[in-house]
Amino acid sequence: MNSVFWTHLVKDLRIEWRSLDAIVSMLFFAGLVVVLFSLAFDPRAAVSQGIAGGVLCVATMFASVSALNQAWAREIRHQVMDAQRMTPSSGAQLYFAKVLVNFIFVTVVQIALAPFFFVMYNLHIAGPAWILALILPLGTWALVSNGVFFAALSIRSRNRELLLSLILFPIFIPALLGMVQATTAVLTAENDPWLWIKMLTGYDIIFTTVSLLLFDVVFHAE
Repeated sequence: MNSVFWTHLVKDLRIEWRSLDAIVSMLFFAGLVVVLFSLAFDPRAAVSQGIAGGVLCVATMFASVSALNQAWAREIRHQVMDAQRMTPSSGAQLYFAKVLVNFIFVTVVQIALAPFFFVMYNLHIAGPAWILALILPLGTWALVSNGVFFAALSIRSRNRELLLSLILFPIFIPALLGMVQATTAVLTAENDPWLWIKMLTGYDIIFTTVSLLLFDVVFHAE
C-alpha cells in the first residue's frame, strides 16, 4: 500500500473523529433495533438465544447503510471526487481505503453495542465464543465491501439512499444468511458454524475481487 491509500484512510478517519456523525448515527439506529426486538420478544425466553444472532446481524446491516451513504457524499462536495479522478493513482486504492474505514466504523459500533445487546437478551454463549471474533468481521467485510462499491455506483442518483438499499440488500442476502446461521450456531451450540464461515470467506474473496476489478470503471464514469 502506498501513500495514496494511507492519505485517503487517514483523511476519512480524521473527518469522522471530528464529527462522529457516522458512528453516532449507526450506534443509535442499531441500538433502537435491538430495543424494539427485545420488546417484541420475551428476552427471558429460550427463543431469544435462537433469534439474537439474526437481530444483531440485521441491526448491523440497516445501521451501516447510513454510514455507507456518507462514504461518497463527502467526496462530491466542492468537486473533490473530480479532483481525485484527475490523479494518476488507481481507483482501487481509494476503494480499499473507503472499505477499511467503514469496516472500522461498523466494528466500533459492534463492540460498543455488544454489552448492551447481551444484557437486553440475557444471552449466554453456549459454543466457543472466540469464533464470533471471526464471524462478525467476515460478515462486516461482506457488507461494507459491497456497500462502498454500490454507494459509488449510485452516488449521482437523486434517490441514492433508496437505490443503495435496493441494490445492496439482495446482493448481501447470502452473506447475511451465513452470518446469522454461524452466529446462531455459536450462541446455541446446536450446529457446526464452520460451513457458514467457509461460505462467508469465499463470498468476501469473490465480491471484493470483483469490486476491485470494476471500481475504476464505476469511479471514472460520468
